[in-house]
Amino acid sequence: MAVTLSAATLFPNILGVRRTSTNQFSTRVIPSASPNANVSFCSSRVDFSRRRSDVVAFSAVSGSPGIESSSNAADAASLLDSVKVFDLKGNGIPISDLWKDRTAVIAFARHFGCVFCRKRADYLASKKDIMDESGVALVLIGPGSIDQAKSFSEQTKFRGEVYADPSHSSYEALRFVSGITTTFTPKAGLKIIQLYMEGYRQDWKLSFEQDTVSRGGWQQGGIIVAGPGKSNILYIHKDKEAGDDPDIKDILKACCGV
Repeated sequence: MAVTLSAATLFPNILGVRRTSTNQFSTRVIPSASPNANVSFCSSRVDFSRRRSDVVAFSAVSGSPGIESSSNAADAASLLDSVKVFDLKGNGIPISDLWKDRTAVIAFARHFGCVFCRKRADYLASKKDIMDESGVALVLIGPGSIDQAKSFSEQTKFRGEVYADPSHSSYEALRFVSGITTTFTPKAGLKIIQLYMEGYRQDWKLSFEQDTVSRGGWQQGGIIVAGPGKSNILYIHKDKEAGDDPDIKDILKACCGV
């Protein structure tokens, strides 16, 4: 079966490119490592596990290229504590309240019209029964308006909670990457064709709304596992390019211990 998609079909609005940091990786934070833990090159246990998504597990490490220190993770948690997101009824909620009293898997969408994010929503929701058994909440946050979030929820029938981040503050706090080089990649191009063949579609109306267009459409997202406890971030995956889904086994291990 031959599929032909033009560049205009695959990627919206080439103008207004915005570049930020290109330091991308996934991090699983292991809290409260024992002071008697085995030492490889610092006083806390450090376990490096190189996978497709470059998942890095650590308790405390600093000064290593491409790896956030635990103090930086704490800084991110502190910055997130001042971020507010909005539910589908328009109620503002401090983002850290989403995991203050529970463990939650929080997916950050590129934008609400994104075809990759529709796939990610299904990818995570397929494991919601396991999350439910462990008392873990499933949440999706998108950079956009409450109306966009409502449209996404209605279109996808996402089984988790959906919130909007109109200010993009959570993306800035977590230092998710953005830029043309993280969107136009060979792997992303091949994956979008695959998704179209599977029946997924970009919502161009949402994609070309002013909030998304003004940011250039180049924002990448990620996934975190956090809680209970506002500063308790257990796992961070930062998409290094569009469609960069981590191994679901890593997410389930972080949130549910399976």
